[in-house]
Amino acid sequence: MRATLRWAHADLRTHRGEALFIVLATAGIVASLLLAAALFGYATNPWQRVFTQSQGAHVWIHTGPSADPRRLAEVDGVTSVAGPYPTAGATLESRGTRASVELRGTVEPPAVGRPLLTAGRWLDVGAPDGVVLESSLARALWAEPGDVLTLPGTSRTLTVRGVADSAEPRYSPGERPGLVWALPSALPRTTGGQVTGLRLTDPEDTDYAVQRAVTLLGTGAVTEVSAWQQARAEAQGDNRLLGQVLGLFGLGALVAAGLAVHGAIGTRVRGHLRDISVLKAIGFTPGQVVRIFLLQHVAFALLGAVLAAALTEGLGSRIPGRLGDAVGVWQGLPGYTAALFAVPVAAVLFIAATTGLAAWRAGRVPPVPGLRAAAPLGGRLSGLARGALGLRLPSALVLGWHKAFTRRLRSLATVARLALPLLLIVVAMSAWTTMDRFHSDPEQIGLAAGLTVRADDSLSEPGVRALLARNPQVTAVHPGVEVAALAPGQTGTIALRGLGTHEHPYPFSLAEGRLPSGPDEAVAGQGLLDLLDVRVGVWIRMMVGDRPQILHIVGRSIEPENSGRVISTSMDSLRENDPELRPSLYLLQLRQGADQHRVAAALTASGHGHIDVHAVTNPADGLSPLRAVVAGLIAVLALIGLIELLTAIGGTVREGERDLLALKAIGLTPRQITAVTVTATGCTALAAVVVGTALGLPLAHWLIDAQGRSSGIGAGIARGPSPVLLVLFGVAAVLGAAALAALPAARAARRRLADTLSAVS
Repeated sequence: MRATLRWAHADLRTHRGEALFIVLATAGIVASLLLAAALFGYATNPWQRVFTQSQGAHVWIHTGPSADPRRLAEVDGVTSVAGPYPTAGATLESRGTRASVELRGTVEPPAVGRPLLTAGRWLDVGAPDGVVLESSLARALWAEPGDVLTLPGTSRTLTVRGVADSAEPRYSPGERPGLVWALPSALPRTTGGQVTGLRLTDPEDTDYAVQRAVTLLGTGAVTEVSAWQQARAEAQGDNRLLGQVLGLFGLGALVAAGLAVHGAIGTRVRGHLRDISVLKAIGFTPGQVVRIFLLQHVAFALLGAVLAAALTEGLGSRIPGRLGDAVGVWQGLPGYTAALFAVPVAAVLFIAATTGLAAWRAGRVPPVPGLRAAAPLGGRLSGLARGALGLRLPSALVLGWHKAFTRRLRSLATVARLALPLLLIVVAMSAWTTMDRFHSDPEQIGLAAGLTVRADDSLSEPGVRALLARNPQVTAVHPGVEVAALAPGQTGTIALRGLGTHEHPYPFSLAEGRLPSGPDEAVAGQGLLDLLDVRVGVWIRMMVGDRPQILHIVGRSIEPENSGRVISTSMDSLRENDPELRPSLYLLQLRQGADQHRVAAALTASGHGHIDVHAVTNPADGLSPLRAVVAGLIAVLALIGLIELLTAIGGTVREGERDLLALKAIGLTPRQITAVTVTATGCTALAAVVVGTALGLPLAHWLIDAQGRSSGIGAGIARGPSPVLLVLFGVAAVLGAAALAALPAARAARRRLADTLSAVS
């Protein structure tokens, strides 16, 4: 053991640079994985983030005005109480959109269930009509700080002072009122009741705490109870896609990081073959050699992992931008401590396993250092290389290309390890491009209409269409109706829509088949086809109330609504079964670049209170956090690729030391020898870029379309990066690799002949 430690110490002093590289590589990879975990937790669990930052209440209890909710502080397991706050129901209108709301009276932001301002300011007693809107309600009303809200039926107005996030259940039209914080003086004198928030010692005892609270106050005093599990389930339901995408990237980054570490250790062991032979010649057994390398690299890995964990814990939250915010929030989420411990431990164990394999190979090295030098230097030139030299191509380029692919297995392994992070970056760019398409071309993903209008019974169908068509920003008005239908043998319902007419058909976005053009023809979403286990071309019979409706599915449309469980036909086809059918809504197509807010406000004003205008929800709005997260993951993958590239450069330079004498003997200058190594590195990077792009593009399309199918939207939504962007990506990768290889290659080319002889002896 003493001899082992002494050799390890001597090796460390001799190869400080390699040891430092292994430590920094391990620290970089572990830090990358920790940052990826932080980004994952930050983006996939926004509700938990808001709940943690706002000290959210586990239970909100609504009571009548005569109840005494202050007694709830006496319930066992309650650590703190928010409120009670007076409440009142109301209806607010903004830009023609109405929403039912709950006005909650408060002056200062509460300590428990504190709203987190995302825009504007908090309430001010100097502005008695100011309110703060919960973010989901603000989006539904298209309201921003400074906007004026009206209360229909009254002359009163409220001014939006701010928008805030809350961990309470979100606004749902027709099901749950939106949350509005206001000064108590702004509430009607006859309040609707009170609401109290309870924060518990053990969140899992929520049901027991609610039972005790209801028993304490009396069953008749409690009007509504909402628990944190319900709010979390509603909020997390919209983040399934985000979680799946980030989970895929996290898994890919872990595999790429592990392969990068394995490549770095294998390269270092190959660089010590002469030292290993000397050790065996002086009496070291294969087991001792294995232990030397295993202990060394496990120690390096442990030092790097501890360094990464310490830096992430101490400085991670200070990183500028969203990444620092993600780390800061992640540190307050449940499971942070376990992840901070598990990720470095898993990395060290993985490195120990890969080191054991490489060390086992080192233990099999023969104790005769001269045998390796007897091998042909650089390998024999291939016929293609000899032909290229015969064409008088630059010898440095030909030899560099030959050097990059001389050892096929090793070259293929290097290309594969470098191609994996590049492949994942291509997938990430494809995801980014697909999200941009959702925003820039919504008509291609089933969102041809920008506004939905509903009119009351006082207006006739021709009158409504004429009123809407008078707006110069409206290019088309499509009458429509949506009803619930029951398919035979199904216990659930599907959405049956009639949109447009035969003369003016609605522009459905098709991924398969053709548009409906004749009577009883329809298009269906992927979710409906999967539900009924049918394909395009079949006839289906469904029940609409007590009337049967038979339709021929001639195409599959991209349907972002109702999980794709939608079948759409024309109004004329539905009227054949029900001649008295009237449109219940109108879908408006707008001119390119038209402002939805202004068009909605203008239509509302021209309708004199007889129409309600709503914006068509774009599913990409819920994916906005994914942009910053994808950018962060691209940075993590780039770091892993950089580590692998530095490993490949180190191995190429070290192996080139044996060929240095031969290259100088044939008359190559140091600059040409440097060009050989740079060209070899550039060829390796180019091969990795080609492989990563060739595999990444179809993989990205398959993954995105598979997610589209599973969500019911349907395949056909994936879009890859533009060819120009892919070319720029490839050029940057190759030029970056060549630039990184230039300095170590130049240093190696200028080594003295005596040093070169010692390296190959």
